[in-house]
Amino acid sequence: METVYEILNSLRPEFDFKSSKDFIEDGYLDSFDVVSLVTELEDHFDCIIDALDILPENFNTVASIMNIVKKNGGKCEE
Repeated sequence: METVYEILNSLRPEFDFKSSKDFIEDGYLDSFDVVSLVTELEDHFDCIIDALDILPENFNTVASIMNIVKKNGGKCEE
């Protein structure tokens, strides 16, 4: 979980992701950020995130991000 926060903070250091309940709705991540996030997640967790899984609801919380990484073969720590 902390690793995902670190990746998010490296992409958008101006936001406090731990205080957000929905990164997309709060405007913390836009479509370009999600593409960058997918690349970082794939590199870090050694997985390939299916294009069909690149939906806003899969990137709105750390829990949803971890779930999509796990679904696509990545090994996320809790």
